[in-house]
Amino acid sequence: MPNTLPIEQMTRDEKLCAMEALWTDLCREEECLESPAWHAQILQERAARVAAGAEKFMDWETAKRELRNRLI
Repeated sequence: MPNTLPIEQMTRDEKLCAMEALWTDLCREEECLESPAWHAQILQERAARVAAGAEKFMDWETAKRELRNRLI
């Protein structure tokens, strides 16, 4: 029998707690989770772009700042 949550009636905190409980439960069986093939392909493409110098890394704070500047 499926479990259902009254999502429309839940507070934001209750929704976040439910999400955290789901994530924790899913992580217990992470060896059963398989990444889709397309994910490996994208990671390989990105690694190749980094190796070729076509991409660069930046820290998260700098990335957030740059994104905010683009959107303002």
